[in-house]
Amino acid sequence: MKVDVLDLKGQKVREFELPAALFEAPVNIDLMHQAYTRQMANARLGTHQTKVRGEVRGGGRKPFKQKGTGRARTGSTNAAQWVGGGRIHTPHPRSYEQSMPKKMRLAALRSALSAKAADAGIVVVDGFDITEAKTRVMAEVLSNLVGTSTALILMPVKDQNYDTVMRSADNIESAKVLLASYLNVRDVLGFDKVVLPLKTIDALVAHLG
Repeated sequence: MKVDVLDLKGQKVREFELPAALFEAPVNIDLMHQAYTRQMANARLGTHQTKVRGEVRGGGRKPFKQKGTGRARTGSTNAAQWVGGGRIHTPHPRSYEQSMPKKMRLAALRSALSAKAADAGIVVVDGFDITEAKTRVMAEVLSNLVGTSTALILMPVKDQNYDTVMRSADNIESAKVLLASYLNVRDVLGFDKVVLPLKTIDALVAHLG
């Protein structure tokens, strides 16, 4: 698949052939859904906690005698039917972590990139070198590259230029900067455009195979 290579002003520089293994792979919707569900589940803290009848304060002696009152027998005000009593069948701390083989995770990423490429959602730039970390500069660059679309900017390595780009995009809600090694299905599918410097494509080939 051939795409135009742009500069930061949005002008075409040349054409580039995207690696078919990454951007023309079979699109497996079920696999992408599994990877997305796993990512969202693994992000859950699972720290929710409620108290059962053995953990709430109070209780102690029997609230009233067993017989003769006409009321249902009970032995403690800690029971669930009492106000201030414990709870039953409610959340307690647990792990929501899901496992997924590495080959399946990588295949899901290739599938997501291929789906994005088929939808004309890949924007290739010859370089993403920004000299000053200013929101105004980044907003102008994104306007040239993607217009009003939301954008995921993938950087090849964590260096000084990455830090500059990251700080420049911090205050832009429609953009996110991510390392190529941190690529995930949620972000690929969650943004309209994926902006790829040429060096990032090399990093993706090394990462995804």
